Amino acid sequence: MSDDRRTVAETSVARTPRTVGTVWGLLILNTLGSAGAKTIVPLPRSLIQMVTMGALVTAFALALTVNTRMRIRAGSYLFLLTLLLVLSVISSVHLESGFGALFRCFRLALFVGTLWLLSRWWDGGTTFVRHHIRMYLAVLGTVAAGLIASPGAALPDLYGGRLVGALWPLTPPQIGQYAAVIIGLTVLLLLDGRTDRTSAAVVIVPSLVLLALTHTRTATLGLLVGLVLAIGSLMLTSAAARRFFTWAVGISAVAAVGFAGALQTWFLRGQSQENFSSLTGRAKVWHALLTAPRSTTEYLFGHGLGDKSFDGLPIDNSWLAVYNEQGVIGVGLVAAFLVVLGAVALLRPPSLSRACAIFLISYCAMASYTEAGLGDASPYLLHLALAASLLATPAQVTPLSAPRLPRRHVPRWAQRSEVI
Repeated sequence: MSDDRRTVAETSVARTPRTVGTVWGLLILNTLGSAGAKTIVPLPRSLIQMVTMGALVTAFALALTVNTRMRIRAGSYLFLLTLLLVLSVISSVHLESGFGALFRCFRLALFVGTLWLLSRWWDGGTTFVRHHIRMYLAVLGTVAAGLIASPGAALPDLYGGRLVGALWPLTPPQIGQYAAVIIGLTVLLLLDGRTDRTSAAVVIVPSLVLLALTHTRTATLGLLVGLVLAIGSLMLTSAAARRFFTWAVGISAVAAVGFAGALQTWFLRGQSQENFSSLTGRAKVWHALLTAPRSTTEYLFGHGLGDKSFDGLPIDNSWLAVYNEQGVIGVGLVAAFLVVLGAVALLRPPSLSRACAIFLISYCAMASYTEAGLGDASPYLLHLALAASLLATPAQVTPLSAPRLPRRHVPRWAQRSEVI
């Protein structure tokens, strides 16, 4: 990032109200979901939904309060997301998925509306990156507390001994996703000197432990691929990025040779080759979904927003979930905002903001193959919103013009020059 752009971004960060960080945290709370493992203290699903939906309503109200003049910054990501919202309403109005589809459309409308209100402070700075890391670190803190309080509940046999949320119902893929995202962002902040090693270690080390306990392959691969692409974008301008990349490659090579058996065992999670090749049964659900008969309207617009399942089984693929609920038009819109964000990131000059955006975009693209969420209010849409904020250009600061002084009247006789 150039000195001028960094100065403008830092000035804007200083002017960002603290309420904006609260709103971002409430959006994250809303996307935690209400389904997951059994908790130490049983929480009724209705109570969890009340908390998450209340967080979204509060976030929208606070965003209106802090942005009373409704100043927004137009962007392709939010524009395409709004088109996806309109499509979701069109596909849900027939109530093929029940009244729950309209409720999900209402939730998505509040979610997108809050992002529009927050876009006023999208300036390419790292303000929202820090909000993102802090909130997800707090979520992972509850996971670690549950693990300490009740290891049996946090590592249940129902999930094959994988780490789950014992205080708040979180599944292993969710925990793995949150850990991978904040690890990647913190590494990039450290390489650019935006945080010290102690603060980075406080985030990275516990998150790595939790990620390993979840045995989440998608999050691990997304973290590795995202960091390779993000650090690669910095290598021409950052000596720290080149050193980190060299050390990472060397350590990875040694680990691959010395711990090949342990890594393979961790990666397979005790599954058979047949189960692994079918992606833990996902392929069967995908085949059934694609071969199910559809009318032309269902093919174009889908069945409406649902719970991302088909015949009672989770789809676990963003593209097929969008195809099922919003049709091929929805798939086209999702592909469009991923392509647009990726193209804008490639066209930006090397900087920390660009590297963080590349990491988030590539992670979401990788995770979309085995996780659903790109067509509805979800952490993935928040990750991409963060990427959009990082790719926004700083608002031009108009210099204050000096006040015009009244012209002094000079008598005509004084205007004539005299020769002495």
